[in-house]
Amino acid sequence: MKATVVKNAGSNYLLSRLPEWNVFPATLRGKLRLKGSSITNPVAVGDEVEFERDGDAQAVITEVLPRRNYVIRRSTNLSRQAHIIAANVDMAFLVVSLYFPEVKLPFLDRLLVTCGVYGIPVTIILSKTDMYRDIAPEAAERFHQIYEGAGYRVIDSSVKTGEGIDAIRELCRGSLNLFSGESGVGKSSLIKALDPSLDPKIGTISEVHLQGKHTTSLYQMYPLAGGGFVIDSPGLRGFGLVDLEKEEIYKYFPEMLLSSAGCRFTPCTHTHEPGCAVKAAVESGEISAERYSSYLGMLEEDRKFR
Repeated sequence: MKATVVKNAGSNYLLSRLPEWNVFPATLRGKLRLKGSSITNPVAVGDEVEFERDGDAQAVITEVLPRRNYVIRRSTNLSRQAHIIAANVDMAFLVVSLYFPEVKLPFLDRLLVTCGVYGIPVTIILSKTDMYRDIAPEAAERFHQIYEGAGYRVIDSSVKTGEGIDAIRELCRGSLNLFSGESGVGKSSLIKALDPSLDPKIGTISEVHLQGKHTTSLYQMYPLAGGGFVIDSPGLRGFGLVDLEKEEIYKYFPEMLLSSAGCRFTPCTHTHEPGCAVKAAVESGEISAERYSSYLGMLEEDRKFR
């Protein structure tokens, strides 16, 4: 029998035969734990699995079916271990806030590159707009310039005022959606705003560091009353790239890929070569300096892991 993993709690799981929402517990057959030793979790939320169950006995996951995509991150230390955040996702909503906590663009860019590698459409949600639009409108405008200029959809949102909630709810309808981002950006609050009947854990911001406290410790899927499903994931504090050669990184910066067609040399690292169209686009402002800086950081990160 087949079902979808809707909650991952270490060695225990909840399954449901989507689109029906009728969850039941399951454990993992021992031999599956040994597969892919570099992956810390052999089964992820969103995975389609085969399971067995005799009568009223607890279900046992016997096989993970092939994934059509997944979001994966490498540990932030120099180990080679990686963790699958979610699988078989129709849309990734990457939630950021300009302040409280302050957005880290290199972190966001790593998430965007990873989604690009696995062909997952992305929508960026700029949350908590009620908190900073009046005091720093130029910061929000610059953020839109950078990411809409790179080809991404950006939605302003506020749980307090309701801004953007209807648009996000409509995008979620009829699909499986991952909500991801740094701790404290408001993922769980957004999910509750999409469907007030849900009860994802909602945390507060540390006043000392203006960073989010980890409140969502488990990966969990929720059904939305308006249709579709959302996966709430623990807040991330780091995001290392996986399965990507350094020569390929620029291809997942849409604006850099477009400009690279004009480079004098092929291949071009877009760092020091003469006649580099990407560097020229950065100098002219066509490609943002912030995004180019993220690209250089990923090249350096790749060297560290090698």
